[in-house]
Amino acid sequence: MPDPGHPGTPILHTGRFTRGLGKFHACDHLPARELPDEEYPFILTSGRVLYHWHGGEMTRRSRGLNEVYPESLVEISPEDAAKLGLNGYNWLRVQSRRGEVIARAVITNRMAPGVIFGNFHFPGRQNVNNLTIAALDPIAKIPEYKVCAVRVEKILSD
Repeated sequence: MPDPGHPGTPILHTGRFTRGLGKFHACDHLPARELPDEEYPFILTSGRVLYHWHGGEMTRRSRGLNEVYPESLVEISPEDAAKLGLNGYNWLRVQSRRGEVIARAVITNRMAPGVIFGNFHFPGRQNVNNLTIAALDPIAKIPEYKVCAVRVEKILSD
Protein backbone atom coordinates (compact mmCIF):
# COMPACT_ATOMS: atom_id res chain seq x y z
CA MET A 1 0.00 0.00 0.00
CA PRO A 2 1.68 3.23 -1.11
CA ASP A 3 -0.32 5.35 1.37
CA PRO A 4 -2.86 4.87 4.24
CA GLY A 5 -5.81 5.71 1.94
CA HIS A 6 -4.92 3.10 -0.69
CA PRO A 7 -7.58 0.31 -0.93
CA GLY A 8 -4.95 -2.44 -1.02
CA THR A 9 -3.88 -4.90 -3.67
CA PRO A 10 -5.63 -8.29 -3.87
CA ILE A 11 -2.50 -9.89 -5.38
CA LEU A 12 0.82 -8.45 -4.26
CA HIS A 13 3.05 -9.46 -7.17
CA THR A 14 1.35 -9.26 -10.58
CA GLY A 15 3.50 -9.16 -13.68
CA ARG A 16 6.76 -8.76 -11.77
CA PHE A 17 8.20 -8.86 -8.26
CA THR A 18 8.66 -5.50 -6.55
CA ARG A 19 12.42 -6.03 -6.18
CA GLY A 20 13.14 -7.90 -9.41
CA LEU A 21 13.62 -11.66 -9.64
CA GLY A 22 14.94 -12.19 -6.14
CA LYS A 23 17.83 -11.45 -3.85
CA PHE A 24 20.24 -14.27 -3.13
CA HIS A 25 22.85 -14.43 -0.39
CA ALA A 26 25.90 -16.66 -0.36
CA CYS A 27 26.41 -18.46 2.91
CA ASP A 28 28.86 -20.98 4.26
CA HIS A 29 27.76 -24.58 4.77
CA LEU A 30 27.72 -25.56 8.43
CA PRO A 31 27.81 -29.28 9.16
CA ALA A 32 25.24 -30.71 11.53
CA ARG A 33 26.23 -30.37 15.19
CA GLU A 34 25.93 -34.12 15.70
CA LEU A 35 26.94 -36.66 13.07
CA PRO A 36 27.05 -40.48 13.20
CA ASP A 37 29.91 -42.16 14.99
CA GLU A 38 30.79 -45.66 16.16
CA GLU A 39 28.37 -45.55 19.11
CA TYR A 40 25.47 -43.88 17.22
CA PRO A 41 25.96 -44.93 13.57
CA PHE A 42 22.68 -43.72 12.01
CA ILE A 43 21.32 -40.30 11.10
CA LEU A 44 17.76 -39.68 12.29
CA THR A 45 15.64 -37.23 10.38
CA SER A 46 12.21 -36.32 11.72
CA GLY A 47 9.11 -35.09 9.97
CA ARG A 48 5.45 -35.40 9.18
CA VAL A 49 3.32 -38.01 7.44
CA LEU A 50 0.37 -37.36 5.16
CA TYR A 51 -2.32 -38.43 7.63
CA HIS A 52 -1.44 -36.34 10.67
CA TRP A 53 -0.79 -32.66 11.28
CA HIS A 54 1.80 -31.17 13.65
CA GLY A 55 1.76 -33.04 16.96
CA GLY A 56 -1.40 -34.91 15.94
CA GLU A 57 -3.55 -33.46 18.75
CA MET A 58 -6.50 -33.06 16.39
CA THR A 59 -5.84 -35.64 13.66
CA ARG A 60 -5.27 -38.49 16.13
CA ARG A 61 -8.89 -37.91 17.25
CA SER A 62 -10.10 -38.91 13.78
CA ARG A 63 -11.06 -42.58 13.66
CA GLY A 64 -10.49 -42.74 9.90
CA LEU A 65 -6.99 -41.24 10.04
CA ASN A 66 -6.03 -43.48 12.94
CA GLU A 67 -7.22 -46.53 11.02
CA VAL A 68 -4.82 -45.61 8.21
CA TYR A 69 -1.90 -44.48 10.41
CA PRO A 70 -2.44 -45.58 14.04
CA GLU A 71 1.09 -45.40 15.46
CA SER A 72 4.52 -43.93 15.05
CA LEU A 73 6.67 -45.73 12.49
CA VAL A 74 10.40 -45.66 11.80
CA GLU A 75 11.42 -45.96 8.15
CA ILE A 76 14.68 -47.79 7.41
CA SER A 77 16.45 -48.86 4.21
CA PRO A 78 16.41 -52.48 3.04
CA GLU A 79 20.22 -52.61 3.40
CA ASP A 80 20.14 -51.50 7.04
CA ALA A 81 17.14 -53.73 7.76
CA ALA A 82 19.06 -56.76 6.48
CA LYS A 83 22.06 -55.91 8.70
CA LEU A 84 19.75 -55.66 11.73
CA GLY A 85 17.84 -58.86 10.86
CA LEU A 86 14.52 -57.10 10.34
CA ASN A 87 11.70 -58.93 8.58
CA GLY A 88 9.13 -56.17 8.21
CA TYR A 89 7.27 -57.06 11.42
CA ASN A 90 9.71 -55.75 13.98
CA TRP A 91 9.65 -53.11 16.68
CA LEU A 92 12.74 -50.98 17.12
CA ARG A 93 14.40 -49.10 19.92
CA VAL A 94 15.92 -45.91 18.50
CA GLN A 95 18.30 -44.22 20.94
CA SER A 96 20.14 -40.92 20.87
CA ARG A 97 22.23 -39.27 23.54
CA ARG A 98 19.00 -37.65 24.80
CA GLY A 99 16.52 -40.50 24.97
CA GLU A 100 14.85 -43.39 23.19
CA VAL A 101 11.77 -44.18 21.12
CA ILE A 102 10.02 -47.50 20.59
CA ALA A 103 8.31 -47.80 17.20
CA ARG A 104 7.44 -50.29 14.48
CA ALA A 105 9.92 -50.56 11.59
CA VAL A 106 8.95 -49.93 7.97
CA ILE A 107 11.47 -51.18 5.43
CA THR A 108 11.45 -48.85 2.43
CA ASN A 109 13.61 -47.78 -0.51
CA ARG A 110 12.74 -44.16 0.37
CA MET A 111 15.55 -44.22 2.93
CA ALA A 112 19.24 -44.18 2.07
CA PRO A 113 21.47 -46.58 3.98
CA GLY A 114 22.56 -45.03 7.26
CA VAL A 115 19.51 -42.75 7.51
CA ILE A 116 16.23 -43.44 9.32
CA PHE A 117 13.05 -41.36 9.40
CA GLY A 118 10.58 -41.02 12.24
CA ASN A 119 7.46 -38.91 12.61
CA PHE A 120 6.53 -36.79 15.61
CA HIS A 121 2.73 -37.09 15.62
CA PHE A 122 2.48 -39.48 18.55
CA PRO A 123 3.23 -38.49 22.15
CA GLY A 124 5.41 -40.11 24.77
CA ARG A 125 7.77 -42.95 23.91
CA GLN A 126 6.83 -42.82 20.21
CA ASN A 127 7.81 -39.19 19.54
CA VAL A 128 11.16 -38.90 17.75
CA ASN A 129 11.45 -35.24 18.75
CA ASN A 130 12.50 -36.61 22.15
CA LEU A 131 15.73 -37.70 20.45
CA THR A 132 16.65 -34.54 18.57
CA ILE A 133 19.45 -32.17 19.50
CA ALA A 134 18.96 -28.67 20.91
CA ALA A 135 21.47 -27.11 18.49
CA LEU A 136 20.33 -23.84 16.86
CA ASP A 137 21.24 -22.15 13.60
CA PRO A 138 23.56 -19.31 14.64
CA ILE A 139 21.68 -16.64 12.66
CA ALA A 140 18.03 -17.73 12.31
CA LYS A 141 17.95 -19.63 15.65
CA ILE A 142 16.02 -22.47 13.98
CA PRO A 143 16.37 -25.80 15.87
CA GLU A 144 18.33 -28.57 14.16
CA TYR A 145 15.52 -31.15 14.36
CA LYS A 146 16.38 -32.84 11.07
CA VAL A 147 19.77 -34.38 11.90
CA CYS A 148 20.95 -36.24 14.96
CA ALA A 149 22.96 -39.40 15.56
CA VAL A 150 21.11 -42.50 16.77
CA ARG A 151 21.54 -46.23 17.19
CA VAL A 152 18.86 -48.74 16.25
CA GLU A 153 18.10 -52.07 17.89
CA LYS A 154 15.51 -54.71 17.00
CA ILE A 155 13.47 -55.54 20.11
CA LEU A 156 10.34 -57.50 19.14
CA SER A 157 8.60 -59.28 16.29
CA ASP A 158 4.89 -59.79 15.72
